[in-house]
Amino acid sequence: MGTRRVGGMFLAVFTLLGFASCSGRPVALPVAARPPMPVAAAARPPENYPVGLRVLRLQRGQHRPLPTMVFYPAMSMLAVGLGPTTGLPPALGRFPLVLYSHGLSGSPQRVAATLAGWAAAGYVVAAPSYPYTHEFTRDYRRWDIVNQPDDARYVIKRMLRLAATPDDPLAGHIDINHIGAVGHSAGGYTTSGLFVKGHDPRLRSGVILSGWRAPGAFAGPPARMLFLQGTADPVVPMAKSRAAYARVPWPKSYVVLQGVSHANYLRPGQLGYRLMDPAVLRFLNETLKGF
Repeated sequence: MGTRRVGGMFLAVFTLLGFASCSGRPVALPVAARPPMPVAAAARPPENYPVGLRVLRLQRGQHRPLPTMVFYPAMSMLAVGLGPTTGLPPALGRFPLVLYSHGLSGSPQRVAATLAGWAAAGYVVAAPSYPYTHEFTRDYRRWDIVNQPDDARYVIKRMLRLAATPDDPLAGHIDINHIGAVGHSAGGYTTSGLFVKGHDPRLRSGVILSGWRAPGAFAGPPARMLFLQGTADPVVPMAKSRAAYARVPWPKSYVVLQGVSHANYLRPGQLGYRLMDPAVLRFLNETLKGF
């Protein structure tokens, strides 16, 4: 374990690297064999795109509407600094796809500034509102989180379909071979549920923010995982996220935010945001862009 004090808060990073031994079992190297990921010092990548925004009216079956906000790198000097703007053409190039899953009574709108920041850094970010757990639903069903991993898979498939649709503005602008997923709280449960036996090998990494594990999670093709957890979280105890972390058989990291609660690090200006955001971007850059 490596621990450092940053801006009045302690940041601890636990890293496990899996290497195949002669017996085929993973070998846990001491943390000293590889310095902890310097998440607090990580800077945004050189990209700083304007951000385009569109809303997809997706539907999985008759009773599962999935309106999805899509933030993407755009090409318009006039939109620099204006925030997410509809109707902008995508920037040149292909960009990895990141799916964001909100928590119970959360929404993409609530963290739009954060998601737009990831798009500005060179990602296409798709953020669905899950039908019975988002903050604006009139039919709240906490137990419906068990259906959300399938919703998330559906949204990813629809995004990949757009990438191959000749007349869609995003055609040719999504890197379909590099996909990541990020989720907060119950959205972390949803995210973990994507990494089950037989999952798409193009799903290369996942980030679980104050979340826990779905049944059957962390099987199938290897993927890197990052967990972030506040020590003052009254909703998801650290023991719960650590138990999920322990079940991951692949390369993984666990970041502790000292004094941070359940959701007071998701938006700019909140306690812990300046640690969470660079950590997530550094991880996405390493796992989806290779730097």
